[in-house]
Amino acid sequence: MTPIATAGLPIREYILVGLISATLTFLLTGLVRRFAIRAGAIANPRARDVHVIPIPRMGGLAMYLGVAGGMALAHQLPVLRRAFEYSLDPVGVLVGGGVIVLIGAVDDRFEIDAWTKLAGQVLCAGLLVIFGVQWNVFWVPWGGNGDALGSVVTLDRNQGGLLVLLLVVVLVNAMNFVDGLDGLAAGLGFIAASATCAFSLGLLNSAGGDVGTYPPALIAATLAGACLGFLPHNFQPAKIFMGDSGSMMIGLMLAGATTSASGKINYTRFGGSDALALLSPLLVVVAVLFLPLLDLLMAVIRRTRRGESPFAADKMHLHHRLLEIGHSQRRAVLLIYLWAGLLGFGAVSLTLFDAAAALPIVGVGLLLAALVSVIPRLRKPSGPMS
Repeated sequence: MTPIATAGLPIREYILVGLISATLTFLLTGLVRRFAIRAGAIANPRARDVHVIPIPRMGGLAMYLGVAGGMALAHQLPVLRRAFEYSLDPVGVLVGGGVIVLIGAVDDRFEIDAWTKLAGQVLCAGLLVIFGVQWNVFWVPWGGNGDALGSVVTLDRNQGGLLVLLLVVVLVNAMNFVDGLDGLAAGLGFIAASATCAFSLGLLNSAGGDVGTYPPALIAATLAGACLGFLPHNFQPAKIFMGDSGSMMIGLMLAGATTSASGKINYTRFGGSDALALLSPLLVVVAVLFLPLLDLLMAVIRRTRRGESPFAADKMHLHHRLLEIGHSQRRAVLLIYLWAGLLGFGAVSLTLFDAAAALPIVGVGLLLAALVSVIPRLRKPSGPMS
């Protein structure tokens, strides 16, 4: 039987761990920048890029060290140590994250080919599975008996592992694709990780302190801290890019946190007819990463229709389209933050609070965000009448 914590929600401890991750990342990024310059890990401007001067990359190394520092502190705190005593999920994410950061750092310096990176992503997903980070159960909306809505499918190790592999590859590449403007990937990573942490704390509260729900909140809190600590160096005008070492680490850690939170969830706590509660794990996962996933899907469709590789670069991502409409770099980034925050925290609010009260607020927020997004196009003067 899984032990139960009785000291209440350790919110202060999670905040402390996140702040330590942020502080370490902020302090170490300057050192990593110097190392990147000496190592020749420089992003020279290309046709599809927005920056116009060479900028060092490999900032993901500082972010990973910040995450590791936050995890080390958590291991020393009596309450959060439970995340390590009853689960290997945090260790698995640290190991897989370390490997993917090394792969990304090599790419930041030497620009390895897409298929080699894909093989590395699969390897890191396998490391997560080895440490037990995988889906054990999955709710489907069919096969229910009596008043029960749908049924819960129990996955074996192979099925759960394949699901983790798919999630890691998709999220890693989604975050990689969206990393096109100063501060964009770091900000989205912070928003997604914060929303995932809030959802995990909601699970922790509803489970009465079940320590099985400690790891996802810890993974998400340290990632949120690392992204926050990196932002001052990376927001426009950026002094350093996170590179593939950072964007791939964010994708892998988000996959690990969401799998740890949703893949082992105890569905018996939900009422058999509560559709929103049953859908909440998947709803949150999809919502917090909706924009990167949408950008990835559109890019794959766009490139394959042109007969190109899905990994071929172009200048038609979501952030490029906002720039074409007339937004500045900073405004485009802030708009994407707004959309991601509304979708992510809106989904979390639907799972934690009364849906009837939360849904109208989220709807109004999305409507205002849509209006702000198209204002430059509405302001453009119409052409001369023929």
